[in-house]
Amino acid sequence: MSFDRPLALLSLALVAALAAGYVLARRRRSRYTVLYPNVDLLRAVAPRFSARREWAVAGLVAGALGLVCVALAEPLVNRTTTVENATVVLVVDTSRSMLTADIAPSRLEAAKAAARAFVDRVPERLRVGIVTFAGDANVTTFPTHDHARLHDSIDAIDPFQSGGGGTAIGDALARSVELARWSFPNGLPERTAGSRPAESGVAILFLSDGRQFRGILPPDAGAALAAQAGIPVYTVALGTDRPNEQDGLFGFSQSPDRETLRRIAETTGGEFFSARSASALSSAYGNLGSRLGRTRKPTEVTYLVVAAAAAALAAALGLSRLWEPVLP
Repeated sequence: MSFDRPLALLSLALVAALAAGYVLARRRRSRYTVLYPNVDLLRAVAPRFSARREWAVAGLVAGALGLVCVALAEPLVNRTTTVENATVVLVVDTSRSMLTADIAPSRLEAAKAAARAFVDRVPERLRVGIVTFAGDANVTTFPTHDHARLHDSIDAIDPFQSGGGGTAIGDALARSVELARWSFPNGLPERTAGSRPAESGVAILFLSDGRQFRGILPPDAGAALAAQAGIPVYTVALGTDRPNEQDGLFGFSQSPDRETLRRIAETTGGEFFSARSASALSSAYGNLGSRLGRTRKPTEVTYLVVAAAAAALAAALGLSRLWEPVLP
């Protein structure tokens, strides 16, 4: 917890002084001479006070005053909120090697299932766009909040919609950066000082299972474009090291180029994930789905502190009335 007006906390010293004064007053209660001759009768009819009850009421009053002092300082707590107009570009490799079955039922189907789970987990206010690539990179869905439309686009992904053979990683990165720029006509949001990459207003989630064999830009050049735009790229290398045991369609199977994908993530300030199973892929996507497009932002909670002070004061008043001594 932090405070917008921390100097107001000095008023707590006044509450401490009042509490100390109350304690001293109790210890120095005046002793009066009793002139009534029948002391036993006086003791029988005199109201009985409970020290514990008095301390309880006094404690509640002191707590209420302390909370009022805290409220004057305007307390702030960090809460997780969605970044305004946050956008994630989901990039999926659709080359023929994605039909390899080393990750059941196939790499592509596992990727589509994880993408659906990702869409379901991200905040409603976060926009998601989709880019597919193989030999070429194509935008299949412009950034949108419409989850039903995103699910339809993911379901429609197939290994023949992006230029057939090849894996144009650099071109796919460049196309994703273009799409991100398009979604922010007034310029991409700047990352605030001290913020983590996951808290930026735009990010790229990049999944591939292979090495670059086609395309104009090399992967490092595509990563440089993303880094220059301030867009973190979260890369996922999908596939095992022994894919030939489960060949893809026409034998197009290969192990992922993890070093290239790791380097892309490091260059752009993102993170690298290696997914050798469907569960590992789902875990990576679930992790990112709960983080991307969210930020921890200071939020004023003065009203909660005032409500707590009012409740403490009401409790003190109620107990004092309940325990008020009366003559029998």
